[in-house]
Amino acid sequence: MMKKKTERQLEIRKIILDGKVHSQEELLMQLKKKGFELTQATLSRDLKLLQVAKVPHPAKGYIYVIPGAEKREEASQKNRVNFLADGFKDIQFSGNLAVVKTLPGYANSIAAVIDRAAPWEIIGTVAGDDTILLIQREGITKSDLINALINVMPNLRDKL
Repeated sequence: MMKKKTERQLEIRKIILDGKVHSQEELLMQLKKKGFELTQATLSRDLKLLQVAKVPHPAKGYIYVIPGAEKREEASQKNRVNFLADGFKDIQFSGNLAVVKTLPGYANSIAAVIDRAAPWEIIGTVAGDDTILLIQREGITKSDLINALINVMPNLRDKL
């Protein structure tokens, strides 16, 4: 069974962020072990789309990195504002949009935390007083989005 493009690209990001991959061949082998069927040309297109770069590494020569991802990961760790989860009420989905309902006054703060953490799954937010519109990337599943929100605010786990 061929896995979707978005799933493949999420896995590529994960592999690159988790390890020290030094070649497309190595990355291709890791993806195939995880059940992805793709060619080297497809992988090259994915790497270009994800803006993957190669940087020098003391032990492996060169490794793949996603520029700015380290900063976003650090921001995500620093901005785990769990108390805001208390204001979360509900989430509804429609296509690649999600509408989050909050207690009055919470929406702007929650949206700001999400935007600052910059999870890859979410393109952006629009917030009012008690409602947030989340625009998710094409092909992102509900569970991908929920996991991204939990990653930003772990206390949401009990509310979703």
